[in-house]
Amino acid sequence: MRDYKTIDIWKNIGTEEWNDWKWQIKNRIVSVEQLGKVMDISNKEQQEIDICLERFRMAITPYYSTLIDPDDSNCPIRTQAIPSVKELIVQESDMADPLGEELYSPVENIIHRYPDRVLFLLTHKCSMYCRHCTRRRMVGEEDFSISEEILDKAVEYIRNKTAVRDVLLSGGDPFVMTDARLEHIIQRLREIPHVEVIRIGTRTPVVLPMRITDNLVDMLKKYHPIWINTHFNHPKEVTDIAVRACEKIIDAGIPLGNQSVLLKGVNDNAEILKELFLKLVKARVRPYYLYQCDLAQGIGHFRTKVEVGIEIMQNLRGYISGYAVPVFVIDAPNGGGKIPIGPEYVISMEGGKVIMKNYKGDIYIYPN
Repeated sequence: MRDYKTIDIWKNIGTEEWNDWKWQIKNRIVSVEQLGKVMDISNKEQQEIDICLERFRMAITPYYSTLIDPDDSNCPIRTQAIPSVKELIVQESDMADPLGEELYSPVENIIHRYPDRVLFLLTHKCSMYCRHCTRRRMVGEEDFSISEEILDKAVEYIRNKTAVRDVLLSGGDPFVMTDARLEHIIQRLREIPHVEVIRIGTRTPVVLPMRITDNLVDMLKKYHPIWINTHFNHPKEVTDIAVRACEKIIDAGIPLGNQSVLLKGVNDNAEILKELFLKLVKARVRPYYLYQCDLAQGIGHFRTKVEVGIEIMQNLRGYISGYAVPVFVIDAPNGGGKIPIGPEYVISMEGGKVIMKNYKGDIYIYPN
């Protein structure tokens, strides 16, 4: 991680400004010209980034940019943040809406795919636009946040569906909204008797940790039970300030999980993921899911073979504590939901016996 004071454009920025999340968002890197003031990029790369920006937006928080190794063209932070012309290659299997979310949207911004829970998209904005985003068809395409009219219809839908006990707030990233706006939405949901749990998906602890303020967590803990999932993909992202952001959430009584995406050239290696998951557990963050990369258009260069993920899971189970091992899942195309994928440990279940192998491949028999 570079000291931001060593970067010319920020050398006169004070600590208070740097740690202000609103300053960070206002000063995001959104153009090739700005990027060139933070790190050296070749003329060829500048041209390629400009071509990509004609189709997909870029936004990198100043904080996250300091995690990029300027001397490593394959830096895993750089790969997640800086556009590539590879994003303009559409593979035959790519889909605009890989999870079939639009098929399961009964009212605007609500996705109702599972019986007891709904996904509620609050905004198309993020503090950083990840290059592997599964919702790139909408996220970053317009600066949209829900109106009061859309909120009314969504709340009414949830109120009328008494089987819904769990609402997941996502986007975009809900934490780019102000505390007051976010509280207004949560308050409306808390008035619905059958909504037991409110979850929030956010990458701000990773890319904008200064967003996790005392005021934010003090507001959230008024509406328990609140759960949060975040999105660390690489050990380099688990910085001291990111850990402090996670600790604030956890100390407010909010369980914090992590959902990583398996990304070629970023973390498609058991040793890298072991380091990540152990760092997260040390920070009291529970590794929850490891996702096979979705079939969104333009992110095929990030996708590994499914066998890579299975082999990684085989090299995690038994070698690190069970609570540090996430579930490897494929979010099935066209709305099939999350399907766990992993090594097979049961060999047979016949003749009153379960024949199985452990993580080392040793055979054991259990009477059935």
